[in-house]
Amino acid sequence: MQQLLKIIERIDRKGYKAYNDLKGAYHFPDFILHLDHIQADPFASPSRGRVIVKRERLALGAETDETNERRVAVIDFFAQELQEVIKKQKEIKGIFIDGPGQEVMDRTAVVLREDELDIRFSIQLPARGRTILGKPAKQLLTEHLPAVIDQAVKNYSPEKLKTHIALADDQTTIRRFLQENHYTAFIANGSVLPRESGVSSRPLKSSDVVPFRSPPSLEVEIPLPHYGPIKGMALKTGVTVIVGGGYHGKSTLLEAIERGVYNHRSGDGREYVITDDSACKVRAEDGRSTASVNISPFISNLPNGKDTSTFSTENASGSTSQAANIMESLEAGTTCLLIDEDTSATNFMIRDARMQALVAKEQEPITPFIDKVSSLFNEHGVSTILVVGGAGDYFEVADCVVMMEAYVPYDVTEKAKEIARTFGSGREGNKNALFGKITERSVDLRSFQARKGKKEKVSAKGKDMILFGRDAINVSGVEQLVNGSQANAIANMIRYVCGVYDKNAALSDILHFLDEQVSEKGLDEVSPFKGRHPGDMAMPRKYEVAAAMNRHRALRVDNPS
Repeated sequence: MQQLLKIIERIDRKGYKAYNDLKGAYHFPDFILHLDHIQADPFASPSRGRVIVKRERLALGAETDETNERRVAVIDFFAQELQEVIKKQKEIKGIFIDGPGQEVMDRTAVVLREDELDIRFSIQLPARGRTILGKPAKQLLTEHLPAVIDQAVKNYSPEKLKTHIALADDQTTIRRFLQENHYTAFIANGSVLPRESGVSSRPLKSSDVVPFRSPPSLEVEIPLPHYGPIKGMALKTGVTVIVGGGYHGKSTLLEAIERGVYNHRSGDGREYVITDDSACKVRAEDGRSTASVNISPFISNLPNGKDTSTFSTENASGSTSQAANIMESLEAGTTCLLIDEDTSATNFMIRDARMQALVAKEQEPITPFIDKVSSLFNEHGVSTILVVGGAGDYFEVADCVVMMEAYVPYDVTEKAKEIARTFGSGREGNKNALFGKITERSVDLRSFQARKGKKEKVSAKGKDMILFGRDAINVSGVEQLVNGSQANAIANMIRYVCGVYDKNAALSDILHFLDEQVSEKGLDEVSPFKGRHPGDMAMPRKYEVAAAMNRHRALRVDNPS
């Protein structure tokens, strides 16, 4: 630390590039500070550093990471504590950490190792113009940074961490219960599902909020190791239809289920909303490109004779994009589809009796989802949870119908089935139609070019755009991608796998390889800054990695045999 002070004094009032002399490691009383990367000038991306704290100083026993879920909980806990301290201390400016949101996920901002806690941060080194300001730099590195570490890490609350780990244990138990008992989702009684706003994932805090309460017929009780017995609504595998009037909570329920693929922190309101972690939200996505996707289970016999078993387009329509999104999710291995009528193509979801009477079957290349949803489950074991507001024909194919009324769910399955029998739809359905083949494709990884000029440049621009070399991949339609750190990880994962596979590989092999590497070596493995400062990535699911690759407009795919 004394050496650090001497260097700061020496470079005071010099040009900004002299900050580069700070690179290196410095021993503080309670931690080691590594300054790995120094920004070239005040307007460049911030400098990056790490703080290493020995586990023995923090009393983090082996029980804190004896399971992967516990390890992730510990990482999330300290990242959140650091983020909160930095936010609260208004005098601390220039220190940043890639902190978590409401979802608990593995991230590179904090790494828990066998003997140490590794904390990564960005730091804006102070200057006036391009002149170094030594006194503020000294204060930032030798006073403010140690104060942050002292408050958030050294003096953390063991009880608070214990509670965080206990919640992770309970969430893991619920996931195991769902799998063992053939459920797709669980929503605990008392859950708060509405969010603060359309752009916030924080819970809505209002006296008008209606806590979730399961219908008696759908209620189950799950014994948890820490919470004790918990009750709530469990949705069986098969076809579940969620109905109700506008603004009564249909989409709010589906959105909670959609985010239930991730664990949530205590106080979120959805910490006990748990979903099959392979569930994929699919929607219409006009204008996206597709590369040799087999959409023939839904679309065939096009007037121009185009082969839909290897369908490619630069500009997909609503129906073809939704068909492609489903088939790509199935190829990636999902066992549950989540669909909202509001974001779906109408002609993909349903073709009613009047339209069937006017447009002959031979003239309609689209087989609507309603005619394939049952066979998808019966043949491939893939469930569907579907929100509908206007297509009552789905009552005929539903295994369970939940009606939302003023944010309260009711099991109306028998009533919906009686209505279907009484009124009928008049449409010609084909409940016995086979679903069709889910085709695996081989990806030409040479279609991903990370170089931009002489260097590889891959990054994320928020959560909706991945910049890969000279190309931009629009992932705004991938709704379960929840933050830019995940998008940044996806960019680096694709770059990493392109360095291993020099040509073609099956998409499933690519996803398996990435999962294997990250599970064994950590998310750091895919970073170009491996071992130094890759502190801005969060773990995506393989389904979002596949979705990003599929949306690359330059993607080349071997035509499946």
